[in-house]
Amino acid sequence: MKVVVLAGGISPERDVSLCSGMMIYRALKSRGHQAVLLDVYLGYTDGELESIFESEKDWAADAGRIQETNPDIEKIKAMRPDGERSFFGPNVLEICMRADIVFLGLHGENGENGKVQAAFDLLGIRYTGTDYVSSALAMDKALAKELFRQNHIPTPDGFSLKRGESETQEVFYPCVVKVCSGGSSVGVYICKNEREYETAKREAFRYDKEILVERYIQGREFSVGVIDGRALPVIEIAPLEGFYDYKNKYQAGSTIETCPAELPQDMSRRMQEIAEAVFRALRLKVYARMDFMMSKAGKPYCLEANTLPGMTPTSLIPQEAKAAGMSFEDLCERLIEVSLRK
Repeated sequence: MKVVVLAGGISPERDVSLCSGMMIYRALKSRGHQAVLLDVYLGYTDGELESIFESEKDWAADAGRIQETNPDIEKIKAMRPDGERSFFGPNVLEICMRADIVFLGLHGENGENGKVQAAFDLLGIRYTGTDYVSSALAMDKALAKELFRQNHIPTPDGFSLKRGESETQEVFYPCVVKVCSGGSSVGVYICKNEREYETAKREAFRYDKEILVERYIQGREFSVGVIDGRALPVIEIAPLEGFYDYKNKYQAGSTIETCPAELPQDMSRRMQEIAEAVFRALRLKVYARMDFMMSKAGKPYCLEANTLPGMTPTSLIPQEAKAAGMSFEDLCERLIEVSLRK
């Protein structure tokens, strides 16, 4: 099968995406697929398009290293000879149209907000993961929380705030400030007092024009992947320091992850049921990962849904799939199989 693995881009999660893309590409190559790995923003200008899937090039040679700090997006933009006329780099769409399917390894706003999916739908390009509507619903955390409440899905109390808007709701400490349309815990802050809250707002508004303020749930952190509507085993996430931020997500050895999580069977099943309910409420397709906090009283709260979860060596969905008896290569094949049915 001819597969384009699409990664990179210009979101703060660029490095994570390239690492996911590298892993997916190598898994698909090992299964005999004619796979190429493309940077969605930088594109491809090194040869003929007609024979690109027959190329012997190692497309993953320059990908896969995640930095401890956010990538220099302005430097990446400067590498495009045509400037920023299009999110899609040179020949990206042409190559994707030649593929049997595009495996989306994108993370962050432009990969997960539905715009890429909508463009592909218009061009008749098949792709992995959910569609543009559900991508947009899940990416907007404020809108997703409204749907959670309407569907009786437990989630922390909170409110959204737009840049320049006056606050009308009382803030209780500690609280969490996060960007409405971000991922990989970029732009997420835990605030213990008003001073930290004001600083967090300023920082979060650098990433997005709308932020979410919600009650901080102290307790244990979990995640549950769902494939084709059915939940995978629950994984517990225990950072050695701080919370599950960008560094703790992607730097090996920063977090202790236990899968299956050490929980009573009824609690594990309850969390899986909530994850499946979120999958339905947000009209998700193919796969997603839901993040949870469990309070000290033992109540689970769903924080958000991730429609293109990480596929790096430390990512959670691959660990959950492994606990269910599925290798990384099997997982990639399964996601393609389910995506082709959607």
